Amino acid sequence: MDTPSSIITQVSRDEEAKKSPRQRSGSSQSSKKPRSGGLLSGLFCCLCEERSETPPGNNNAPLLVEENGIIVSKVRPLLPPAKSKDAGKICVVIDLDETLVHSSFKPVNNADFIIPVEIDGTQHQVYVLKRPHVDEFLKRMGQLFECVLFTASLAKYADPVSDLLDKWGAFRCRLFRESCVFHRGNYVKDLSRLGRDLNKVIIIDNSPASYIFHPDNAVPVVSWFDDMSDTELLDLIPFFEKMSKVDNVYTVLKQQGIQ
Repeated sequence: MDTPSSIITQVSRDEEAKKSPRQRSGSSQSSKKPRSGGLLSGLFCCLCEERSETPPGNNNAPLLVEENGIIVSKVRPLLPPAKSKDAGKICVVIDLDETLVHSSFKPVNNADFIIPVEIDGTQHQVYVLKRPHVDEFLKRMGQLFECVLFTASLAKYADPVSDLLDKWGAFRCRLFRESCVFHRGNYVKDLSRLGRDLNKVIIIDNSPASYIFHPDNAVPVVSWFDDMSDTELLDLIPFFEKMSKVDNVYTVLKQQGIQ
């Protein structure tokens, strides 16, 4: 049974404010998108308990993964073979909530989208704000990369948001909560399951816990709520224009000190 607290998961503003400046800019330490008792906490993409265990290392072999307490040794790739127009391109995995948009059940006057979501026969309105410069960012990223939306939110919310957000067809594929690995209380985006060489995969996400299996593939972004002066996505475009020309993402990400 779906409830408002189980469909959308997202980082809370209070939790973001508690972070140190380094954590807010995306450190390699795991940050939480915690569940709370509020309406929003489960519908948007969130990660639950923070864990200190050492995560699996970077490699291209299928991982032994834990899914709801069951160890699975072989998994089918999450993505289909790349289209001919994307052959040789880097695959960029992009988060949704607090990375590209911020959503709320509370009415806001300046919402860019209002998404109806049915929960147990009752229709709720989700008010969605677009992060500044998200249009320029997605348009350019779609030209340069094989882009994949990957969110821990459920498709009933995230799919219609993506329909309205992605005017250019930047996202070749969309992955939702069921594609995450539920690993020790967290929804983790396991990049080894995409079916792409990890040295040509980048993940853009505001929550380090989302990419705890593959931190060396990450370009962290600061969580966004409603600051209309934010320029993070715009500032990232020149960096990704350079990244689109490299053969191995690890060399550049480490040189740039992204982590």
